[in-house]
Amino acid sequence: MKQFINPATLVILLAFFITACGDKKDDQQQQAPPPTAVSAIKATKGSATYYDEFPATVTALLEVEIQPQVAGNITGIFFQDGQQIRKGQKLYTIDAQQYRAGYDQAVANLNVQKANLNRAQKDADRYNTLAQQDAIARQVVDNASATLEASRMQVEAAQANIRQVATSLKYTTIYAPLDGTIGISQVRLGAAVAPGSVPLNTISSDNPIAADLQVDAAEIPRFLKLQNQKQVGRDSTLVLVMPDGSTYKYPGSVRIVDRAVDPQTGTLRVRVAFPNPDKELKVGINANLRVKNNTGQQQLLIPYQAVTEQMSEYFVFVVGDSSKVTQKKVTLGARINDKVIVKDGLKEGEVVVTEGTQKIREGAKVQVTSK
Repeated sequence: MKQFINPATLVILLAFFITACGDKKDDQQQQAPPPTAVSAIKATKGSATYYDEFPATVTALLEVEIQPQVAGNITGIFFQDGQQIRKGQKLYTIDAQQYRAGYDQAVANLNVQKANLNRAQKDADRYNTLAQQDAIARQVVDNASATLEASRMQVEAAQANIRQVATSLKYTTIYAPLDGTIGISQVRLGAAVAPGSVPLNTISSDNPIAADLQVDAAEIPRFLKLQNQKQVGRDSTLVLVMPDGSTYKYPGSVRIVDRAVDPQTGTLRVRVAFPNPDKELKVGINANLRVKNNTGQQQLLIPYQAVTEQMSEYFVFVVGDSSKVTQKKVTLGARINDKVIVKDGLKEGEVVVTEGTQKIREGAKVQVTSK
């Protein structure tokens, strides 16, 4: 015999089934996800000693171009290219024959003028004696006096000419104006030279030597302070980093802070001097100047990896009550190795997430695995 289910009973069973399924789904939705495992560390204060780096170019403190002062042919070169030279050392000679002949002629002309002066003086003396006796016309006396004065002026002109010719003769031998290193000669024996032509050579001082750098106007007080400081021993405030990454063994000192800021770049040139006894530094080397920055105060430091950047702003995740994280905006200072100074936005002792930031968001619950 066939059995039939009451339609009312069927409706009740269906409603019960739907309700049971709905309750199960609500339970699944209300179940919270497990905390995200992260690493975190407390923000602490520490020494804020770090270095800023500035591009620098090695340059000579003193550099002189050797220019010919007279025209002629090079008759002697008395050094080796690249040699260390001393002030007053003979470098070049220029053919002096024409200048020596000119000097001899000038001396002979002076002697002639002195003889003329002597004769004019005697004539003037004699005519003045006759004039006192009223034995000669006054015009003759006046002419004799004028001749005497002209002779004196001709002697002075001859003496000036001798000085000029002697100077030219002197310039035929060129001496080193300072101690330093001389470069490669731009002329060879027999070459014709003249004033205003290409320099014969260049001499630069090399111990001490300098490094020039351009600093922002905001850095001026810092470098003025360094300029006024006295270094003690092997101070590491100013260190030169060579092109191969090695550090130069001698520390530097601020020698010159330029007089004015470049209005186009807003920068100021600073010259830092370095000892160079081994001639390791050469003019023109491009290097970096590492400048120690020690505020003398403890600064709040956190690992740099804890920082995330969004639209040129910096944030960290801080673990708060109930192990929930809050994202905080921070203002950063200088980076010191793997840490960074936090100037604002964070307090000492707050727990900052260092690993796992990519897996969490605002308000997420975390499980800190290390602090």
